[in-house]
This record gives sequence, structure tokens and C-alpha cells, in this order.
Amino acid sequence: MASLISFSLLPKPKAVRSSISAPQTQTIIERLEDKFGRKGIKFSESNNIPMVELKVRNGSSLKLSLSDAHVVSYKPKVYWKDEGFEEVLYTVDGDESRGGVGLVIVNGEEPNGPKGVSSVISGYDWSVKDTDSDAIDALQIELSCTAGVLDITYIVSLYPVSMATALVVKNNGRKPVTLKPGIMSYLRFKKRSGAGIQGLKGCSYCPNPPLSSPFELLSPSEAMKADSSGWFGSDEGEKPGIWAVEDSVITLLEKKMSRIYGAPPAERLKAVYNTPPSKFETIDQGRGLFFRMIRIGFEEMYVGSPGSMWDKYGKQHYFVCTGPTSMLVPVDVASGETWRGAMVIEHDNL
Repeated sequence: MASLISFSLLPKPKAVRSSISAPQTQTIIERLEDKFGRKGIKFSESNNIPMVELKVRNGSSLKLSLSDAHVVSYKPKVYWKDEGFEEVLYTVDGDESRGGVGLVIVNGEEPNGPKGVSSVISGYDWSVKDTDSDAIDALQIELSCTAGVLDITYIVSLYPVSMATALVVKNNGRKPVTLKPGIMSYLRFKKRSGAGIQGLKGCSYCPNPPLSSPFELLSPSEAMKADSSGWFGSDEGEKPGIWAVEDSVITLLEKKMSRIYGAPPAERLKAVYNTPPSKFETIDQGRGLFFRMIRIGFEEMYVGSPGSMWDKYGKQHYFVCTGPTSMLVPVDVASGETWRGAMVIEHDNL
């Protein structure tokens, strides 16, 4: 399997290729196919929304909504049997899909926008910038958009046993910008009682609401709301702003939680401090599956579970929200500089 850990392996931004001549009767999908189609990369349309599906040789696949850079499906091969594919993501279909893997970039200098935040990419149109393939064992699509003074590139890659999303932000303005980026994944679990994570023991954490986004399944206020404990009211829940250290080898996700795992902001001012693990594993006992979540470039990991609100969108599956973020200590991007961050979901279930 090709390594996804080094940023040197991620493609550098390229200029958009010149448009090709095509009959006026060609649809958007046909133009995308002509210009960016590759073996294993197929463009289509769903409910008038342009989509692309990546599928590598072992059958593992990924579906991406092109208009909002939203990964709505990741179905890797996890069993050796012929139909050994399992959906990893929890996605809710509707006028606007929610869940899946969503990119969030919040302007850290505008804390008083809608719902307390101001998303700098909401409402901006993404365009396909490039595609690439390597013998259909490695597929990649590169999207781009411009948000004010920012050039944003989002790279989605698929491999036989992993997928990756990488964010590249360049500041073309004259002043530095402060951003709170995150790549949030809503993962599907078979049962509430069998959901957990391992690999965060000894890591500091703080209860904190997630970044608000168009893809959220629970709003920041819902995520922080105390969990219902049945007939006799609600649990008190964790108090925001109170730091603690994870002392469990396996952190159970049956109860409601909304946490940022990472070094406290005051600690990061020191020359030497303990950084959070760069990866941890999700455990789905109901399906007997494990998935490794890897962060690159980001300083924190968000973990949120819905607890008693798990059935807000139906009772078929439990879901957990997790992903790398730089929320408590925003990212400063100087004039003319570029910032990069990435997330990888990989497995060795085979």
C-alpha cells in the first residue's frame, strides 16, 4: 500500500488545464468525463448534484459530492469473501446530505457570526482541478475553490485499504488570516453498546462543542446537551473547559460525549510539551471491524458520540463523529504562506 503519511507524497497545486472544445449539447457530467475521466474514476449525477465515484481494483469505493466537497460514502473491502464490503460512513440523505466526511473551515477572527461562527467556505463553489490514477490501485481527485483571499485545495484519495483527504490553504492577502479547520467524519457502528476507541490513553482532553458545519448531525448545542438517563432525568454530563487525562485503554462511546483531545493551549506555549497521538483506532464490536484514524498537520482530534440521541435519524445504526481539527488554538496563515492538513482512514481487517 502506498504511504499516505508524508506530505511530500501529496500533489502540489497545478494550474487548471485549458478548457476543451465540446458541443453545446454536452452535459456537465459528459464534460467532466471527457476532461477528467480515468479508469476507476466515474462522474455521474444524483438528484441534479454532480458526483464522482472512485473504485480501486479490489472493489473498495468512495463517493464524493463535487459541489460541496462532501464524501458521502466510503465502502472498503474488509472481508475476503466476494461481497466483503462494508459502509464506513454514516450519511443522511435529504435536500442536503449530512454526515459522511465533511471539510470545515471557520474564520477564527469572527467569533460572532451565525451560531457563533463564520464559515469561510460555506456557499463557495468547488470545481474539479485534476484527477490522477496509478494502475487503479491509487486514485485521486483534486478540487479547488476561492474564498476571499484564500485559495483552497481539497484532495481526496482512495487506496485498497485506506482513504485520505488533504487540505491545502494559501493566503493571497496582504495580512495574516486565522482559521479553525477540521475534517469531520461521521462513522457508522452496528450497535451503541459495541462502539469504542483505543489509543488515546494518557492524552489530555477537554469537553468542547464541535465546529458547526452544513454536514453536522448534531449541532454544537445538541452535542453538549446533557444525556438523558431514562425515567429520572438526565446525566450531569462533562463540564466544558475542565481538562482531564484519558485513563482508559478503550474509551467506550455508548454515553454522550463531545471532546477535544490534545495538549491544553497553555502547554503549547512551552518549548517542549506532550502532543496527542497521531492516530487511534475505532472499534465496532458489532461488525468485528477496526479502523485507524490518522491526523497530519492538525494539533487536535475531536471525538463526539450522541448517546441517547443516537436515533435522531433512525434506529438502523449508531454513529460517532471524529476527526482532526485545530479548534482550541487556531491556525495562523501569514501573507503568501500555505498551510496543509490531512486525515487518513485505514484498516487491516483483511
